[in-house]
Amino acid sequence: MAELKTNVNAVWNGGTTGNGILKAAYLDTKIAIPTDLKGSGNGTDPKELLVSSATTCYIATLTSILENRKLPIVEHTINSEATITDNVFTITHNPQIVLSNEATKAQIQSAERAIVGADRACEVGNLLKKAGVIIETKGNVSLK
Repeated sequence: MAELKTNVNAVWNGGTTGNGILKAAYLDTKIAIPTDLKGSGNGTDPKELLVSSATTCYIATLTSILENRKLPIVEHTINSEATITDNVFTITHNPQIVLSNEATKAQIQSAERAIVGADRACEVGNLLKKAGVIIETKGNVSLK
């Protein structure tokens, strides 16, 4: 992978029960300490940002693979869920790919393989896996 630099800026106001603003080139969001950690909860927290990063990487990678395969995509979406305990951090991606009714059996199988391929190729996911995060993918391909 070529070197990639990203610049993110955060400004914080008001101690642990305060909140802040996180900005990057295309990101502008409120950040806060979650209420279960005695914060205000008035913004996204680091775990949400981490899971969002993994989700964004996965769907962008999946989009690229699907486009390269020229499949008759109607839509594709993803829902990701994180489970965090004292010793285990698991992210489960649930991608849903909808192909047109005219899709062939070979195209359906290609879309199913793309779900697995995107997991293998996602750079953020691979970095997280190296850090011990468990990433599971439970996708579905349907016709419309």
